[in-house]
Amino acid sequence: MAMTLHCFGVSTPTGEALHRLADLTHVGYSRKPPSDSGWLHAADLNDPSSFHPFGFPDAPAIWISFAPIWLFAPFLDHLATHHPERLHGLNGVIACSSSSSITKRFAANNFDHNLVTSLISAENQLIATCHRLSVTCCILQPTLIYGDVGPYGDLNLSRLLRLMSRVPVLPLPKESGLRQPIHAYQLASVALLIANQIIQEGTLPNLSERIALGGDSTLTYREMLLALKDAQSSDHPARSCRFLSIPNRLFFLMAAPLLLRSPKAFEAVLRMGANLSGFTPVHQLLGSEPQPFPAMLHF
Repeated sequence: MAMTLHCFGVSTPTGEALHRLADLTHVGYSRKPPSDSGWLHAADLNDPSSFHPFGFPDAPAIWISFAPIWLFAPFLDHLATHHPERLHGLNGVIACSSSSSITKRFAANNFDHNLVTSLISAENQLIATCHRLSVTCCILQPTLIYGDVGPYGDLNLSRLLRLMSRVPVLPLPKESGLRQPIHAYQLASVALLIANQIIQEGTLPNLSERIALGGDSTLTYREMLLALKDAQSSDHPARSCRFLSIPNRLFFLMAAPLLLRSPKAFEAVLRMGANLSGFTPVHQLLGSEPQPFPAMLHF
């Protein structure tokens, strides 16, 4: 019987990309799937007892999740503990976490501190559950996902592009940190590659259970915004935005009032000067040519 992919978190650019790329039998799950969709089925990660995998209960399956890992990990753990019969045939689990579990580990504000705690706790829980089930597990920790796929847009670079469309001048630190943005299409391709390896090998002998993943281009924050701006059409409002380089000490001093209003926003500004790169580039896993940034990937 052929392997089936069960995809959670389909209402995301990466979930939509996987649906468009997958050449394997696959089904998707959403809390409120449209009634006219043949491949989407209902699943509420907050109510695992109500979940029944679509299709044959004992058919070989791989679960891929682009849903928040802090919801998916306890969801799977609950099924493993209380409804193990619903997991018969499960061969592997691939879940998307975030590089924030690494890069924000020493954050001072409560929001980021709690985010890191949630990510690491969920990653550990998911690995422990898969070990208990004797199921192969791989957690992807991508950095700065970007790209619109179908009706779904990213929440990272799209925000910056909208900002550049609204302001004529954007102040930036003169020495900005490095970034390694990854397109949703690339992330979906890695998930499918790992799924195929589990199907063929039954395990992942050459890969870690956690993979910190980035795009193929490493750019400074300023270079990333400039490349993003230049990739837009000539009549796009962002093309008229100009960058104002400010010495780092002065730039961060000017941002200091944010500390009182929003510690989270202030720390985000501070990270503009930090290097958030050095992750495994996608092309090394895919065995393909490196993609420039921004990757012009359409379906």
